[in-house]
Amino acid sequence: MEIKIRTGIITVSDRCFRNERWDESGNVLKELVQEKLKGQVNFYKIVPDEWEEIKNAILQAIDEYSVDLVLTTGGTGLSKRDITPEVTSTLIEKEVPGISEIMRLEGFKNNPFSVLSRGVSGVRKGTLIINLPGSPNGVKECFMTILPVLTHAIKTIKGIPDFH
Repeated sequence: MEIKIRTGIITVSDRCFRNERWDESGNVLKELVQEKLKGQVNFYKIVPDEWEEIKNAILQAIDEYSVDLVLTTGGTGLSKRDITPEVTSTLIEKEVPGISEIMRLEGFKNNPFSVLSRGVSGVRKGTLIINLPGSPNGVKECFMTILPVLTHAIKTIKGIPDFH
């Protein structure tokens, strides 16, 4: 059974939020979701690196837009304001560490700094949440790494039989 994955994309960036920079990473994600995943983008928001803003955007995507998948981009590094993983960790009910681990491992092959990404992945209320890095190249590389498992993961979370 094929499903059209309903997706929420959240860009976490002070500069994009203040319109000082175009949201290239968020737009790369939109394109990847539509063209590679064959999903639809039902929610898109740019928020600053602020705890409540990030939390509220994730909850809005899940609770108000009923998305199957939330992809965040940005806020996963080591700077003081990078808090996306911490916020996400307080919201998830079940962690899915393998997703974040494979993104870092595969990323390391081209960019050793990818191991400094602290993104987490997990499930909340039947929605898969994945933190991606903030760079457009990192977003594309990470998304393509996990693409083969996304549909199966979401079907499993939703209780939809999937013969793999």
